[in-house]
Amino acid sequence: MCDRPVIEVCPVEWGRMPGRTVLQWDKDDCAAAGLVKFDLLGLGMLSALQYSFELIEQWHGVRYDLDSIPKEAECVYDMLCAADSIGVFQVESRAQMATLPRLKPRNFYDLAVEVALIRPGPIQGDSVHPYIRRRNGTEPVTYPHPRLEAPLERTLGIPLFQEQLMQLAVAVADFTPSEADQLRRAMGSKRSRDRIEQLRIRLYDGMAANGITGATADSIYEKIQAFASFGFAESHSISFALLVYASSWLKRHYPAAFCAALINAQPMGFYSPQSLVHDAKRHGVEVRSPSLVYSAARTTLEWPDVPGASQCPCLDAPQPAVRLGLADVRTIGVELAEQIVAARDDGGAFTSMADLARRVGLSADQVEALATAGAFDCFGLARRDALWGAGAASTARPGQLDVETFDETVTPALPLMTEPEQLIADLWATGITPQCYPTAMIRDRLDALGILTAAQLRELPDRTRVTIGGVVTHRQRPATARGVTFLNIEDETGMVNVIVDETVWSRHRRVARESGGLVIRGMLECTEGVYNVLAERISRLDLGLHTKSRDFR
Repeated sequence: MCDRPVIEVCPVEWGRMPGRTVLQWDKDDCAAAGLVKFDLLGLGMLSALQYSFELIEQWHGVRYDLDSIPKEAECVYDMLCAADSIGVFQVESRAQMATLPRLKPRNFYDLAVEVALIRPGPIQGDSVHPYIRRRNGTEPVTYPHPRLEAPLERTLGIPLFQEQLMQLAVAVADFTPSEADQLRRAMGSKRSRDRIEQLRIRLYDGMAANGITGATADSIYEKIQAFASFGFAESHSISFALLVYASSWLKRHYPAAFCAALINAQPMGFYSPQSLVHDAKRHGVEVRSPSLVYSAARTTLEWPDVPGASQCPCLDAPQPAVRLGLADVRTIGVELAEQIVAARDDGGAFTSMADLARRVGLSADQVEALATAGAFDCFGLARRDALWGAGAASTARPGQLDVETFDETVTPALPLMTEPEQLIADLWATGITPQCYPTAMIRDRLDALGILTAAQLRELPDRTRVTIGGVVTHRQRPATARGVTFLNIEDETGMVNVIVDETVWSRHRRVARESGGLVIRGMLECTEGVYNVLAERISRLDLGLHTKSRDFR
């Protein structure tokens, strides 16, 4: 029996635990009181992987799980070395995608290193570039002191993991296991810098006793202190590496199922559903709008007339199409979408908007959202006609439908939506434009202005002055970037990382921060397969629609 007190955590609502009291304690206070603490980490990728496995079994007849996915597939590492990792767990961020082509992961442990490498601790400890140089053989593997060879050998003399910092303290300063554990706790605390500083004298005294002084001692201490800014434990990195590999394998071999799963697992990850969908389309996946006849509540798959070719020659897996779910339409939600599908399953397919309105209680806003998304196209009803019918039936009682007057066949002769208008409608209704990316609609104009696509940049040499343009998907200014802002610009061919220094950002701040689309002139930087644009001038790109970016997260 454990003689330590235990806090029982129950998934119940406040005020509904007769005879019990729930207290919220800081984790450090729990530790001081001798309580056992467990961290429960919720990962959206776990849901996405499960959804992927279920869709693959349903549509391809093959059952996979984390254990049965083929291990160490060369094609997966080829994909990651090319930074083709949008949607992949942990390595889809700008910084990770800039590191993958340089690190060139070729085995599972390389993925664990990749996960740990792009963290504030290794970055501020100046571990990233030295490790990559040593990994690629352009810098010799050395150790600050012979005592460090054992703990640092597996990472080429560069400390990357919390466990190594503990082993390092034992090796160079003769820390006891208890003192090493104090160091571990310091590295995992919000007040870690203060707590590590308290151990500084003990570290220096221990190093001096072993003949380690001066610059060598300072360098070792700086590495330890840098991990106060957050570094990963090796065990944590290895666990995450499994999810990196699994999600990479699914993206490579079953891109349609992986895309549908990612949409159903939202909100999660680095990219919006719009970016995820268009990345899948660039990998040959067909994506279809919501439909009252064909859609399930959630995004699912369906076989098109001609299935997409298998993306990877190592696995014969023709790709189905992705059908967006009714829940993806604004104002609908999962619960109402499930009610609509249940009514369709129980009473037969809907035959018209009026039939839907009679069998399922919907507000005018909900019917208009479905009409805007093209969900009634399956009835041969154009979007403007559907919107007119929904609007006419709600005039008697604003915001509610009058089913008795709901007759979408009585409409004036309305023009069809143009392709740009349909794109705007899709973006408003679902946040996704399944037919084409917004920049494709104005590519002729962009070409005339000399604006290159993301794909064209890869055909140009380093230090070429270029002009690019597209939708802003991210704005980031990490604490480790020393005032530099990073912009992610997407067009119909892919994404470009833009580096904006403080001077350029200050000069173009308002446009750069507020515009959904940007034109950027700058210098192309190509290093070891990584392409960036160093911004010199930023101007607004009028896309004629409202887009959202994920900023400063």
